[in-house]
Amino acid sequence: MHPRDQTIFALSSGRPPSAIAIVRVSGPGAGPALVKLAGKIPAPRMAARVLLQDARGQPIDDAVVLWFPAPASATGEDVAEFHVHGGRAVLGALFNALAGLDNVRPAEAGEFTRRAFENGKLDLTEAEGLDDLIHADTDRQRRQALRQLKGLLGDRARDWRAQIIEASALIEAGIDFSDEGDVPAELITPALGKVKALLVEIQRVLAAQAQSERLRDGLVVAIAGPPNVGKSTLINQLARRDVAIVSPHAGTTRDVIEVQLDLDGYPVTVIDTAGIRETDDPVEQEGVRRARARAEEADLVLWLTDGKGLAISHEGSAPVWAVRNKIDISSAAEDRPAVSGRATGIFRISARTGEGIPELIAALVRFAHDYFGSGEGGLITRTRQRKLLQETADSLQRAIAVVGAGEELAAEELRSAIYSLGRLLGRVDVEDILDVIFREFCVGK
Repeated sequence: MHPRDQTIFALSSGRPPSAIAIVRVSGPGAGPALVKLAGKIPAPRMAARVLLQDARGQPIDDAVVLWFPAPASATGEDVAEFHVHGGRAVLGALFNALAGLDNVRPAEAGEFTRRAFENGKLDLTEAEGLDDLIHADTDRQRRQALRQLKGLLGDRARDWRAQIIEASALIEAGIDFSDEGDVPAELITPALGKVKALLVEIQRVLAAQAQSERLRDGLVVAIAGPPNVGKSTLINQLARRDVAIVSPHAGTTRDVIEVQLDLDGYPVTVIDTAGIRETDDPVEQEGVRRARARAEEADLVLWLTDGKGLAISHEGSAPVWAVRNKIDISSAAEDRPAVSGRATGIFRISARTGEGIPELIAALVRFAHDYFGSGEGGLITRTRQRKLLQETADSLQRAIAVVGAGEELAAEELRSAIYSLGRLLGRVDVEDILDVIFREFCVGK
């Protein structure tokens, strides 16, 4: 039996132990599984309390079961849900009972969503939105992913594709069916008008900065500077917990330490790097090399010093903020406000006492707001989506450019645009253009 024809099951709730666990079963064997284990199939979408039993008649659990017959289910197949107590022993017994049924097996990673996609319950952009929603760490990421799951990009792409198909149908009707009485003689002008309008619309989406992609990936902030200036203490302050070892001895941090933060809904990764200095220690040398490399890849660098000069040694393209630490233990005479090197902001803090930390965090929130912009409502959230939309725009542009050299060339470019949007959605139908031609122009009636 083909794997797609087999029935799959998996735990669809959190890790055990838990108060309640949900085990989902999808496929042609979902109904028989209910009969075998629960003794009946309840009314569709109506919860029923049953005593689950295995093949030997041994009780498994006092549970609640639900039945979702195809196609009105999450996957488009017959789906059964077992709501059981979330202990490991209960789940183990239920899994063993399900695995003992004919053509029933544990699901692979993402297999439920893949079946939903294959059965037309989700397009590819919605499936990607579901994945982003599962992995969302902040409220802004959650809202963006939910918009994608509801079809923010997919609906627009389907509309664009339908309009390109109509334009292509006009051109191909003029090529193939020009002798038919009910096919207009002049079809190129309205087709080109439609294509030009679509090109402007898609280019407008592509011209926007990749803010939605940024929001999905998050902002990376690197804390860099010489050894023993308080970088680890600062990251502990920002994380509000001890994530890095704090020591008065230079060179304590040998590797890159990362912590994920939620700053006003913006996802921020803060990196504590090894102190940058000249050293003969090969391990510390490697730490310094990694620190420099990671700081150069960051979106923002906080260059930390302790008042003994604010010289900045950073070669990346990201903006750099000079952060003067240990203001609680140094006098004003020891502070050197002049900054050597480039810096777009200067802050004075005490990572030990917390003085100045709220102002630094507020500045980080403002930077994140400017960095992400209005990305939360953007259409494009992944490189794959941007690439296929760019291919679509390129094909439309070429179709406009070559139409004077031959309608067949323009039609071929429009087919390429349709194919790119079909790949974006995961739906590529070769009969779409002919369907539109025969429906709109009644050819061959």
